[in-house]
Amino acid sequence: MSHDAEVAAVQAWIEEHHDDLLRDTRAMLQIPSLEEDALPNAPFGQANRDALDLILKWADESGMATRDLEGYCGFAEFGSGPAMVMSLGHLDVVPVGPGWKHEPFGAEVDGGYIYARGASDDKGPTMAFFYAARAVQAVLGDPGVRVRSVFGCNEESGFKCVERYMQTEESPTIGVAPDAGWPCIHGEKGIADFVIERPMPHGAITLLSMEGGQRPNIVIDSCRAICAIDPAYRATMEGFIADSWDRNLSFSWEGDHLTIDAVGKAAHGSYPFGGDNAAIRIFRFLKEAAPLEQEHDLDSLHEVTHIGGNGIGIAGSDEASGALTCNLGIVRTTADDRLQLTLNVRYPVTWDGDELKAKVEAKLLTLPDRYWLEHFRDSKPLYFPLDHPLVKTICEVHHAETGETKAPGTMGGGTYARAVPNCVAIGTGWAGDGPAHETDERMKVEHLFKMARIYGHLLIKMCRVAKTMV
Repeated sequence: MSHDAEVAAVQAWIEEHHDDLLRDTRAMLQIPSLEEDALPNAPFGQANRDALDLILKWADESGMATRDLEGYCGFAEFGSGPAMVMSLGHLDVVPVGPGWKHEPFGAEVDGGYIYARGASDDKGPTMAFFYAARAVQAVLGDPGVRVRSVFGCNEESGFKCVERYMQTEESPTIGVAPDAGWPCIHGEKGIADFVIERPMPHGAITLLSMEGGQRPNIVIDSCRAICAIDPAYRATMEGFIADSWDRNLSFSWEGDHLTIDAVGKAAHGSYPFGGDNAAIRIFRFLKEAAPLEQEHDLDSLHEVTHIGGNGIGIAGSDEASGALTCNLGIVRTTADDRLQLTLNVRYPVTWDGDELKAKVEAKLLTLPDRYWLEHFRDSKPLYFPLDHPLVKTICEVHHAETGETKAPGTMGGGTYARAVPNCVAIGTGWAGDGPAHETDERMKVEHLFKMARIYGHLLIKMCRVAKTMV
C-alpha cells in the first residue's frame, strides 16, 4: 500500500469511529484524576489509578500488548522491529479552582465543545493520539516498527511517572508528546522551582499568616493574609483601606487583627501575565500601606514576586526562546514563623540552571531583612535544531493536513518531551480550545476529530522515518 493510500485508510478508520472517540474521551474526562495520597499500586491516588486502568483496558481490547509500571504510568504497544515510535500523553490534571460554569468533571458537551478539566491538557489530545494508534494498528497490523503509547499519571506535579519509565524501559527512536502548539515545539525553556524563605515581617504591620496557591505552575487565584496591626497605627491603616483602589481585595477586623482576602485569576505558570496573582495583590497593598520603617522591607517582598524575575536577579532573554518568566505559585506560613514563597521560573533554552541558582542566591543576600533559598528543583531545557528529521517530518505533515506553513516554536511550558530522549512536543487544539489550567477548560468536538486525523497521518510518517534511523 502506498503512503497516500495508508494515510487515507487510517483517516477513514478514524472518521468511522468518531462516535467511539467522543464517548471514550468523555468517559476519561469524567474521572477526577487529581493527585491524591498514595495507595498500594496507586502512587498518585485512586483516581489516577482508575484513569490508567481504563485506558489500558481499552488497549487490551484493541489487541495491544500493555504494561503497568506500578501505577506510575503504563503503555500499550503493537508492531515489531528494532525501531520504536512513541507517543507520551498524561492522564493527571491540575486542581480545579473556583468559578466554573460547567461541572469540571462532567464532560458536558455544550455548543459543540466538551467542557472538563483535562479536555485540552492533556486527556483530549492523549485520546486523539490513542485512537490514531488504534487506526494504524487496524489498517496496517504490523507497520514494521513498534508503536508504543505511554500514559503518565504525574506530569502536572513532578514527572515521577516518566522518571519511573526511564529507570527500566527503552527510549524511543523518535517520539512525540501531544501537549503543545502547532506544528511542534523544538525548544522548551528550562523549568526551575525556587522555594524562598524569610522571617515574617514584623512591625506596625506584623504578618501572622498568609496562604495561597495550589501548585507552583498555576497563578494564584485566591489568597488570605492575617496581620496584627499596632493599635497606634490602626487609624492610618483604616485610612489606607478606605482609599484602596484595588476592588479585588476585601478587609475584615477582629480586634487588632486584619484579614485581607484577595481574588485573582488562574493561568498556566509559564504565562503569569495571562493571569492575575491574588498574593501579589496583597503584597502590593501591604507595601503601599507600610509605615516608613517597614517600607523598604515590604517593598522588597513585593519586588521578589516580579513576573519577569527582576526581584530575584534573573531577568533576561535569549533569541531562540524569548524572555524568562517567574510565577509565584504558592505562598504559605511555616510552623516556625517563616514566610515561604515558591517561584516557578521558565528560563531561556540557552541558559544554565545552576548559573541561574547562583544569581538568585547572590541577589537574596542583598535584600533587606533576611532571605534564603530553601529548595531548588531544575528541569533542563530541551532544544532540537530545525533541520532534525523529526521536526521536519512533523512540519511536513502539518502543512499537508492544514495547508499552513508555520515554523516550529519554543515555549515556557514543560512536557514529557524534555524527560524522554528523542522526543518533541506537538500541537493540540486550535482557537477556542483550552485554556490549560484555567476555569471552564474545553475542547471543540470537531477539533478532537481533526487532531486524531493529523496524528494518524503523522504516525504513519514517523514509522517510515524511524525505520531509516536504526
